Amino acid sequence: MEAATLSREEVAARLSGSPGERAAFLRELAEGGSAAAQAAYGQLLLDGNGVPKDEAGALRWFMASAKGGDLMALNMVGRCHDLGWGTAVDKGRAAECYRVAAARGMAESMYNYATLLALGQGVAEDKAAALGWLEKAAALGFAKAANFIGSFAEDGWAGPVDMARARDCYERAAVGGDFRGCFNHARMLAAGGDVDGAVRWIGRAAELGHDRFREQMRGWLARAPEPLRSRGLAAC
Repeated sequence: MEAATLSREEVAARLSGSPGERAAFLRELAEGGSAAAQAAYGQLLLDGNGVPKDEAGALRWFMASAKGGDLMALNMVGRCHDLGWGTAVDKGRAAECYRVAAARGMAESMYNYATLLALGQGVAEDKAAALGWLEKAAALGFAKAANFIGSFAEDGWAGPVDMARARDCYERAAVGGDFRGCFNHARMLAAGGDVDGAVRWIGRAAELGHDRFREQMRGWLARAPEPLRSRGLAAC
């Protein structure tokens, strides 16, 4: 199927169908060579959304899309090798995918590449280089990167401890919608005596985060002093 032959309204109508209908439409477009559809269909296979879950199939479509120049697909090829989705874990190949996509301006890949650099996984550990990539991603508005920079500043991973910078980065990450940033911003507010503000951001972190993260927050709050402990636990 040639997507160019369909009107904007026809495409929207096909994509607004049931999950199975949407998946079938995207597969038609993917088989027709659309890199964007290949990436989207690969994500459906990865998630099992409208089609049976097939991580190996997802990787094949991500690779096809990446060859067509889709940077998010290239990032997803990296994720598959990073996490063992549809293939064996290969941190080195993941790092190379992230590096290439990062160099071409993909903020999420900058963050992912920085994570491997910081941990020394698949590449030599280089926290200074990791921080550089995080700063580039944060400048593009990637909230997770701002939160990670906050951790660098709080823990002194690539320079002296800078709590003022940590607080600023966590706040930017929280406002940007990163659930870890919300929690870290709450921690900083609580440390400064603003329990009301801390509880609000704990609630936001609970709203945005996944079950495992909410459980981690509860563990931290269980050790916090009152009234943060009871109010925070009630918020998450």
